[in-house]
Amino acid sequence: MSHANAHLTVHIRLLIIHRRQAGWAQAHIAAAMGCSRKTVRYWLARFAAEGLPGLHDRSTRPLTSPSRLPAAAESVIVQLRTSERLGRDEIAARTGIAPRTVSRVIRRHGLPPLSALDPITGEVIRSSKQTSVRYERELPGELAHMDVKKLGRIPDGGGWKVHGRAMGSTAARKRTPIGYDYVHSLVDDCTRLAYSEVLPDEKGATCQAFLTRALDYFAAHGITHVQRLMTDNAWAYRFSLREICAARGIRQVFIRPHCPWQNGKAERFNRTLQTEWAYRHAFTTNAERAAALDPWLEHYNNRRRHSALGGQPPISRLTPKS
Repeated sequence: MSHANAHLTVHIRLLIIHRRQAGWAQAHIAAAMGCSRKTVRYWLARFAAEGLPGLHDRSTRPLTSPSRLPAAAESVIVQLRTSERLGRDEIAARTGIAPRTVSRVIRRHGLPPLSALDPITGEVIRSSKQTSVRYERELPGELAHMDVKKLGRIPDGGGWKVHGRAMGSTAARKRTPIGYDYVHSLVDDCTRLAYSEVLPDEKGATCQAFLTRALDYFAAHGITHVQRLMTDNAWAYRFSLREICAARGIRQVFIRPHCPWQNGKAERFNRTLQTEWAYRHAFTTNAERAAALDPWLEHYNNRRRHSALGGQPPISRLTPKS
C-alpha cells in the first residue's frame, strides 16, 4: 500500500502500462498523469522486467546496516529481559548500550512490556492499557499521592505461589481465615520518592499515623513541606486526615469517584510493589514478605532506575537534608 502522499499508486502505475499498451506515447502519458517522462519510463521498465509484482511498493530498508548492534549483543539484551525481566535502563547500565538502542532491540524481537508479564514466571498475563496524557509537578513536595494496596496474607509454609493454585481449593484451606495486609504508600509526584508500610488495616487512625511517619520520612530526604495531598474518596482519607493536613498546611485533593487513574502515580507504584516486591519471589511466610519491604524500598528510592526520570532513581532529584 502506498503512503498517504504518494502521487502514483499501484492502480495509477497499472494505468500507465495500459495506456502504453494502447499505443499512447510516453510523453502523452506523462502529461496525462502529471509526472515526468523519466517516471513513465521507470515504471514501464519495472513492468517489463518483473510483471505486475514490479508495480508494487518496495521496502526502503537498506540491504546492509553496518552500524546495527551485533547479534551477540542483542542476544544478551534479550536474555536479560526474558530471564530477569529488567527495564531498559537497567539493561543499558549492565551492558553499556544506549537505552534507546535497548528499546529498539526489545521492540524488534517482539518482547512484551513488563507490565504484561507475571513477575515470577514471566508469562504474559495481561494486556497493557496506555495513555499519552501525562503530567509531572516541577518541585518536590508540590503534590503527593497516597493510597492503600490490599494483599492477601501468606500462610505459613507458603501460598499458591509456592504450592500452586490448587492448594487453596481444599476444604481445610477454605475454613482457615488468612486475612489481608494493607500496604500504605505515599509517593511524591515530582521525584517519585516513595514510603510504604505494611499495616493491619486501613482505618482512620492507622492512616493518620502512617501519614505522620511518611511526612517525617519525606522531610528526612529533603521534602520538608508537602503542599497538596491527593487521595481517593475513602472515608478514612476524607475525614481522618483533616487535622494533620491542617496542622501541616497541606491542601487535600480528592479524585473523582470511580476514576482511580487520576491518582495514577500511586496506582502505578502499587503495581510496581506487586511485581518487584510482593510477587517477585515465592515467600514461605507472611513475615518474610513484610521484612523484605524496607530493603526493597531503599533500593527503589536510591538505586532503581526510573524511566520517567531519565533512567535515574528518585533520590537523584533530591538534595538530602543536612
